[in-house]
Amino acid sequence: MVRAVCSGSFDPVTLGHVDIFARASHMFDELTICVFRNIHKKGMFTIAERVAFLRTAVSGLPNVKVDAFSGLLTDYMVQHEASVIVRGVRSVKDLEYEQNEAYMNRHLQPGIDTIFLLTRPEFSFVSSSGIRELIHFGGSVEGLVPACVAEAVAARRAEQERE
Repeated sequence: MVRAVCSGSFDPVTLGHVDIFARASHMFDELTICVFRNIHKKGMFTIAERVAFLRTAVSGLPNVKVDAFSGLLTDYMVQHEASVIVRGVRSVKDLEYEQNEAYMNRHLQPGIDTIFLLTRPEFSFVSSSGIRELIHFGGSVEGLVPACVAEAVAARRAEQERE
């Protein structure tokens, strides 16, 4: 059985992420989407909210599960007997960053490989940081995030308007 992990902060999950998950789910026996706490960022959504969004977004993918973890990705992978890291890349800039991460992970655990999936062109401009900026300034996130995220954003905006 080949187990793969797709990790990230997913704050919030986008349709680009969901596309990568769906495509990767056909390549492996089991895919775990793992929400990692990014120590360099203050989250817009809690870890629990992100896990819930992801579970809803991938509910139609039977071999995909969602988890959360704090620590080194390679430690998580060893604990869960996973051998492949899946990373989505939108651009050469993403690839350069992810390549260095892959080399570090391989240094830490030589038995772990990383594969890169190119983002579909229609999602190449979509990023979680861009979505957070849209949310901050009241822009529409429709068509960029799963419906569960768009609904949560609308609920937050309605709550803020009542305050």
